[in-house]
Formats: sequence, C-alpha cells, structure tokens
Amino acid sequence: MGSFSIWHWVIVLVIVMLVFGTKKLGNIGGDLGKAVKGFKDGVKGAEDGQAPTSAQVADKSTIDVHAQEKSKS
Repeated sequence: MGSFSIWHWVIVLVIVMLVFGTKKLGNIGGDLGKAVKGFKDGVKGAEDGQAPTSAQVADKSTIDVHAQEKSKS
C-alpha cells in the first residue's frame, strides 16, 4: 500500500486523457507555461526595482484595477 507501480500511473494517465482529451490538456499546458513565464518576468522586474513592461506581460486581456474603500454617506 506504499508506492504505486508504473502500471498504476499509466492507468491514471489514460483515464485523465479520456476525461479531458489531448487538446484540452495541451491548452492547459500552454496556459500554465504563460503563467510561469509571466511570474518569472514579474519577479525579475521586482528584483530590478522596475515594474514589468507591456512586453513582459504574458496575457494582454488582464485588466489592472485599484481597489478603493467605499465611503459611508
């Protein structure tokens, strides 16, 4: 009951591929890669003391907003 054999992992992989499909898994991998790249660029910019430029932002559909407290009238 300790570790899993290679056959356990093969069966799990086949079930995951049947449920999600290869196209969706590829899209998930691509999105994850963009997120990691954006995070690394952000950390690099923070270490340099600079905000990331628009060329370093991976996803251009993100909207940056600032939250403000609502005043009670």
